[in-house]
Amino acid sequence: MTHAAPAPGTPATPGGTPTTGRHRAPRTRTGVDPRATGTWLPVLAGIVYGFWVAGISRDASGYQVTGWNILLGFVSGILFAGIAFALHRVGPALPKEARALAWAVFAGLAVGFCYSQTGHSVLLATGIALGAAFGTGVATFYHYYTTED
Repeated sequence: MTHAAPAPGTPATPGGTPTTGRHRAPRTRTGVDPRATGTWLPVLAGIVYGFWVAGISRDASGYQVTGWNILLGFVSGILFAGIAFALHRVGPALPKEARALAWAVFAGLAVGFCYSQTGHSVLLATGIALGAAFGTGVATFYHYYTTED
């Protein structure tokens, strides 16, 4: 069965398309729904981060898998995913400077914590964390400055 196309100038149904009435997901230049990216990407990154921290902690403790290594991996992965998810949700409401600063602080803390698990000095871990935070802050500020109004 065929349906007639809507006449030009026919108003669309509220919040939907004229023919289906269904909502369309907002798309970016890449064609990916940003709402979907904000849910699964932090979870995937948290899993990777948790394994990474547990592996580094295991290497520093003589290559033995202990309950503390596994617990550290789970807790750090959950915290990483939770903070990343919160930044994805709250971030768009922040001004671009504060948003870039939030991502910079998050990246610096995450990298610094991972590096501190290797057993090197606190000053070296702090320097690497500051470098990661600076690089992330510059990159995210540039991204937000060039893509947002």
